Amino acid sequence: MNNLPPMEDLRVFCLVAQRASFAAAAEELGSSPAYVSKRVKALEQAMGAQLLHRSTRQVSLTENGDRVCQWARHMLGEISELMDDVAAGGAPCGLVRIGSSLGFGRRHVAPLIAMLSEQFPGLEIRFDVFDKLIDLVAEGVDLDIRIGNDIAPHLIARKLARNWRVLCAAPSYLAARGVPDTLDALAAHDCLVTKERDHPFGIWRMTGEPGERNIKVGARLSSNHGEIVKSWALAGHGIMLRSMWDVAPDLKAGRLVHVLPAYRQDADVWAVYPSRLSGSARVRACTEFFMRHLGDVVRGSTV
Repeated sequence: MNNLPPMEDLRVFCLVAQRASFAAAAEELGSSPAYVSKRVKALEQAMGAQLLHRSTRQVSLTENGDRVCQWARHMLGEISELMDDVAAGGAPCGLVRIGSSLGFGRRHVAPLIAMLSEQFPGLEIRFDVFDKLIDLVAEGVDLDIRIGNDIAPHLIARKLARNWRVLCAAPSYLAARGVPDTLDALAAHDCLVTKERDHPFGIWRMTGEPGERNIKVGARLSSNHGEIVKSWALAGHGIMLRSMWDVAPDLKAGRLVHVLPAYRQDADVWAVYPSRLSGSARVRACTEFFMRHLGDVVRGSTV
């Protein structure tokens, strides 16, 4: 191979690998599947190797394709950062993909995205919400606003705000079923379980004066959407574990009652990003913005 392949071919190929689909990549690019297929074929010819396994349902990387994809992602990221920094004189500009969880993202992150865009008009922002922990590199996410303290060591994390999860239930439920006085007593209660992004299903890890304990709870009702679980709790269907950023107003108004207040689950709010973006002007600007604004929002919801 005498010449490096065109950046556009590498970019299209990485998107196909990320989406595992020519059609999905074409939709995101605003082009046709035929164009995407043509660019990938051109890249394979330039590399002299098959990069993708193709089937009627999806595509997957070959061994060579995986190597090329990792190299291309790194190179494209470095080039993009360099061009943006030089063109803007250090001011953040270009595309930045921000992710968060469903409930927190909609309630607290989304309103700040517009403010972020106004402060940095050179940024093009794509905001996605997810119901599970994601591979930031594979999904192409530059910055994840994440709740929970279990963060992989290969990622960089900066704390944005203090937060914790508490056990709570509606007064009507507690009047009918009684108030549990120990963690073990939860086994006799209807527990409402949210499939959190950072915790195994049905395991509540609680911290109190005796230390940390993992409690396995039954889940007669469960969902991957916290707002649904909260609606069940407010309607008197059981006990839930939910973040203070969400339930503090309901506790203050008496719509919910704090159960076993000696126990809590620490779940701070973090800005998380891949180590390769540690020098990114875009990620640095966005992280510092959320540190200034998101902390006040979360603190205001937990007082």
